[in-house]
Amino acid sequence: MSDILDSRTALDPQLVLGAYSVGVFPMADSRDAASVYWVEPRRRAVLPLDGFQLSRSLKKTINADRFQVTVDTAFERVVQLCAESVEGRPETWINDGIERVFQTLHAMGFAHSVECWDGGKLVGGLYGLALGRAFFGESMVSRATDASKVALAHLVARLRAGGFTLLDCQFQTSHLASLGAIEIDRADYVALLSAALDGALGTTSSAGARAAGDFRALDRLAGKASAAGAVSGPVAGKVIAQLLVQTS
Repeated sequence: MSDILDSRTALDPQLVLGAYSVGVFPMADSRDAASVYWVEPRRRAVLPLDGFQLSRSLKKTINADRFQVTVDTAFERVVQLCAESVEGRPETWINDGIERVFQTLHAMGFAHSVECWDGGKLVGGLYGLALGRAFFGESMVSRATDASKVALAHLVARLRAGGFTLLDCQFQTSHLASLGAIEIDRADYVALLSAALDGALGTTSSAGARAAGDFRALDRLAGKASAAGAVSGPVAGKVIAQLLVQTS
């Protein structure tokens, strides 16, 4: 961990992007904390994109489109839901400074959300940061059974379709492990991160653009987006399940 910074003045988008590019990310001690600290875990949780554990019951839920799953339609609300205190977790690490900078990064096209809806109500989802061919998962939330699992399944399928190579989950949990996440040493993580960012940073050339993952490739693959990028609707669960069971 590095020095504590006052997030009200020091947490800006370029600082955050630079930190993620070297394997460091910000956290706060509580929702009301005025400062953040920087974390570089000795052991890192990652979810291999060809190793997502799609159980029979989860596949059934996805195929049935139990939830309507959207992308980048309610980013601010997903972050707020992730930051809420719940029974058994009275404090969260997402403070106002982190929330604000990620809203800016979303407007810049770097941060994305996946949302799960049930009857028009937001019941789960996740958000994170896309950089090069890496996606840094920040937080996920569930207010209905399997909502966060469905959101993660949709994310993994999207990353696979878009040519991403790294899904960083930060810290291992039993929930993530059940879905295929593994823990690796810091040195192994840095190697994966370096490969995922190779050629994608510090350039505006067409080669640099090709080196980055395409977060919208799945929409085009499923016929849900035009060449101009306009999205017509959610991707069907059967498409997601099919992508998840395909071998690389």
